[in-house]
Amino acid sequence: MLSLNSKHGVIISRMPVFSAGIEGIVARHFTEYELACYSSIEEIALQKLQCASMVIVDLTGEQRYARRNCQQYYSLLSQCDNAHWIFFVSGSLYPVAKQLLLRSHTTLLSDEASIADIVTTIHASYEKNGKISQTLLMPAEEFMEENSSMGDALTFSERKVLRLLGKGWGINQIATLLKKSNKTISAQKNSAMRRLLLRSNADLYTWINSTRGMKELNLGTAYGERKEWERIARKET
Repeated sequence: MLSLNSKHGVIISRMPVFSAGIEGIVARHFTEYELACYSSIEEIALQKLQCASMVIVDLTGEQRYARRNCQQYYSLLSQCDNAHWIFFVSGSLYPVAKQLLLRSHTTLLSDEASIADIVTTIHASYEKNGKISQTLLMPAEEFMEENSSMGDALTFSERKVLRLLGKGWGINQIATLLKKSNKTISAQKNSAMRRLLLRSNADLYTWINSTRGMKELNLGTAYGERKEWERIARKET
């Protein structure tokens, strides 16, 4: 049972690695929150959403049904306006998300957001004015240039990829799970290596298995990513 003294948050994502990553960030920076994770909006009772202080929704990898998914949440926003809704969206989904989901109590956050951006967004939950991640507003070239100079602050997408690599996943498996191309996953891995000043795959895996890497990637917990891959593999065979 959730404590009456806690803030209640909801995470909605079909990707266990996304939910685990967000839970790790919230546990580290926002100890007042108790979170519940769901794989789809259909699993959650309306009353649960109306009692939440924060709802984090992963809309990445949903390009095929982008408008339908956004419309589904659009119909809920007016009924659940006590919560701060944070929607993770890709650049290609941004126009539809802006049209349907931008409200005074919502934030559109890029799937390439840094951990610092996510923490700042949650901190600002009390502000009642709709926000759009600056990453979604800037051209891709400008984002890459700015993002490459951020030191070792991994983006959330990079952390997802490294976390799965640390659990023994291959590039093909990660691409299938996250619904991205092999090229994109490899680019995110290479970007993370540059950010961490690592020169080889051996250096990368040494970092992943180090105390710092385990802590940064929240690798001490198992959240079913392997089961998720096995489910996908069975579906495709």
